[in-house]
Amino acid sequence: MGGFLGRFLASLTLVLATYNPSGLSFGSWVFGNFPHLQPIQAVVGLVLLAVWIFFVHATWRSLGTLGVALGLAFFAAVIWLISSWGWLNTSSHAAMLWIALFFIACMLTVGLCWALIRVRVSGQAVIEEVDR
Repeated sequence: MGGFLGRFLASLTLVLATYNPSGLSFGSWVFGNFPHLQPIQAVVGLVLLAVWIFFVHATWRSLGTLGVALGLAFFAAVIWLISSWGWLNTSSHAAMLWIALFFIACMLTVGLCWALIRVRVSGQAVIEEVDR
């Protein structure tokens, strides 16, 4: 469970550091000074891009196209469900954005943890051979 929580916190940090409605994010920092990009902004942007590529690639390889589509559909249905119960104010764009960012982090976490979950459930380790 600790590994799952650590991956979730890493995913959530990545998502919220990239953009969030509070204005304390890389997106707000860069577009607040646009088009005058500073060297530190370029370095931070490249680090964020590299981590995004790693997380998205790991998620895509782990879940596949169908798994990613099912995961996104599942999280969209959860948003619809909590909205239908009246727990979510759909007229608030900021609230909807926070929920969407949270579920993007959840999707990345599932992708990062999927191989571990599969091993626990099935008892079989997955080994991929790479052609060289």
